[in-house]
Amino acid sequence: MLPKILVFAGSNRTGAFSGQVANVAVRTLVELGADVTRIALIDYPLPLMDQDLEQEKGIPENAMKLGRLFAAHDGILIASPEYNSSIPPLVKNTIDWVSRISKDGDKPLKPYAGKVVALCSSSDGNFAGARGLYHLRSVMMNVGTQIITEQCSVPRAQDAFAEDGSFKDERTAKSMQRTCQSLIDQTRFAISRR
Repeated sequence: MLPKILVFAGSNRTGAFSGQVANVAVRTLVELGADVTRIALIDYPLPLMDQDLEQEKGIPENAMKLGRLFAAHDGILIASPEYNSSIPPLVKNTIDWVSRISKDGDKPLKPYAGKVVALCSSSDGNFAGARGLYHLRSVMMNVGTQIITEQCSVPRAQDAFAEDGSFKDERTAKSMQRTCQSLIDQTRFAISRR
């Protein structure tokens, strides 16, 4: 059985490095034998997480759509930029809204239950966005996912991509391959224990 992996980037900016990293992850995961779904968070606009809003109107439909997508996949790969050494608000808001979901109509729905997660980052500097992944790792652990150890961080991202969208640097490509292979392996292990 092919593990089903959901991939998304943590930025909606046109030409965002994180989107390019997500695209490399998709190709790598497919080559390694995963069934991959790539989504863009721009297609699921959400208001800022607000418990008063939730109390008044319920969980937004786009959060429910994302929750169903998360639940339908075995693993998740997030390619995130770094904002002021931390998590971009788009990613944090998405995670927070989905964490509020406990049912879909009359049926229970736990979007994060049993999920294995891989993290990637990118920036135009030498730190490669890795500082933000410490915080993202903590948040994803708190919502109950299993985070793999391997991660792929892309420094000097403005120069990291070849014309075909692949990484120019072999070390970065190998880092992505290790991350994706570990995600697949850990996801298969999690599936076997269900």
